[in-house]
Amino acid sequence: MTNLPAISVVMPVYNVEAYVAEAIRSVLGQTMADFELIIVDDGGSDASMAICRGFADPRIRIIAQANRGLAGARNTGILAARARIIAFLDSDDRWLPEKLALHLVHLQANPDLGVSFSPSRFIDAAGRPLRLKQQPALRRITPELIFCRNPVGNGSAPVIRRSALDSVAFEHPDERGRLCFFDESLRQSEDIEMWLRLALLGRVRFEGIAPALTEYRIGGGGLSSQVVRQYQSWLGVVERVERHAAGFVASHVNRARAYQLRYLARRAVQLGDHGMALTLIRESLASSRRPLLEEPVKSLVTIAAALAGRLLGPDRFARLAGLAAGGRMGA
Repeated sequence: MTNLPAISVVMPVYNVEAYVAEAIRSVLGQTMADFELIIVDDGGSDASMAICRGFADPRIRIIAQANRGLAGARNTGILAARARIIAFLDSDDRWLPEKLALHLVHLQANPDLGVSFSPSRFIDAAGRPLRLKQQPALRRITPELIFCRNPVGNGSAPVIRRSALDSVAFEHPDERGRLCFFDESLRQSEDIEMWLRLALLGRVRFEGIAPALTEYRIGGGGLSSQVVRQYQSWLGVVERVERHAAGFVASHVNRARAYQLRYLARRAVQLGDHGMALTLIRESLASSRRPLLEEPVKSLVTIAAALAGRLLGPDRFARLAGLAAGGRMGA
């Protein structure tokens, strides 16, 4: 086949009519033009797909399927991709214009590199930039670091060689002949499970580049249930990784759990639920004190912020937490 694109962009779409146009425009506005955008219609019920079909660009392909969830939609997009390099963009996030070009250069300059990623900065539900951002390690990315700290950060950050994805592909357990890359039984945390499988089974090398090139959207509402679901899904990831790397999990799970609980505590602080934050901090410290020793400032700031909520009361705490999320508290 000739005239293959340099990069295939896979974008699952499910009931995101408020955001999907921004996501598509951020792809079409890339400084490099040699890509295809595969939009996977995951069976939503709102006007998202009508918005998608309103973009008249020959680089866009739309594939419709019954709802499979984010992992299943990504898998469908990967299977349809024609390029040797694949980028993922969730349809409520955005990219800066230089993202694809910089990752392509990074991968071309490092033939042994399987996953290129970059830090992300945060936007609110209205698309306004927050002063929160992820500042992960960019080099010497080990499986332990992925398990404990997930430097990739989110599903819209990495750009991956197709050969790396092929190295960890597996047949769907209930559909003979359907190849999977992301685990479709997970409805959250499917990305961290994939990164761990790439690192542990595929021996794939990860490396980041410095600019924050992804804008990751943070929404509010239903915080307690969101936190519970996210933690439960993380435990599901641990269970799956144990199947092929039981010794690795046993060696690192307490530290990884402590970091995950601290991360969720910070999310609770940012969204104004000090009671949930305190509970998560206690559970984090009970699992391991390593985060407190390794990142004392971030850990102590989280503890202090959660304790402040007890003194201020829920209403004042929520207002101050909103200001922090808009400017002063790191992710």
